[in-house]
Amino acid sequence: MTAHDDAARDERRAAPKPARDPLGGSPNGPGRRGVKTIGLTGGIGSGKSTVSQLLVGHGATLVDTDAIAHGLTAPGGAAMPALRARFGDDVADASGALDRSRMRSLVFSDPDAKRALEAILHPMIGAEAQRQAAAAGDGVVVFDVPLLNATSHWRHGCDRILVVDCSTETQVQRVMARSGWAEAEVRRVIGLQLGRAQRRTIADAVVHNDGLSPAQLAAVVGRLWHGWFGGATG
Repeated sequence: MTAHDDAARDERRAAPKPARDPLGGSPNGPGRRGVKTIGLTGGIGSGKSTVSQLLVGHGATLVDTDAIAHGLTAPGGAAMPALRARFGDDVADASGALDRSRMRSLVFSDPDAKRALEAILHPMIGAEAQRQAAAAGDGVVVFDVPLLNATSHWRHGCDRILVVDCSTETQVQRVMARSGWAEAEVRRVIGLQLGRAQRRTIADAVVHNDGLSPAQLAAVVGRLWHGWFGGATG
């Protein structure tokens, strides 16, 4: 099988499925132009950020919940007083930002710490995400949500769910290459995330991002965009 055959296969596998359309109409007919929100998710190292930028290139507005979380936990961030109160001053680094390495260790060792962290951050992230989406006006909005799952409010609040998927081994190699983390740490992070099969069950479409060149990945995303929006942008 040639690389061209592989790319064609992946494009077929990423073709949009019939999907929820809360604004009415057939998902493959005129009603698809009523779709305004995409929930984008995928495991660490899946290539989700690359896909989000490709969607932006087609005219979407990106609301990146991970970037929002970083802003909330930066020096002077709105979440830092509550995080210090809950976890102690040691949770902040010398700059006053969240010490992410220390927080990862706490979350790995204590499920209650994970729940407490989420209880502080998630409402703040949700409020800022909605503010950014409202500021985008009438265009298509992509919510990049690493923790999107079947029970998440994002699942029901987005018109389409797009999952970026790849093998666990690909995830491990990508994250090790870009972050310098040890393999064991990467696998621990993957183990804390939603499983691949669980993500795929909530998807309206899946981008299988194993072995694709940048051009091939762009073609897959373009096919999805045109399938859902008929080439419309903005």
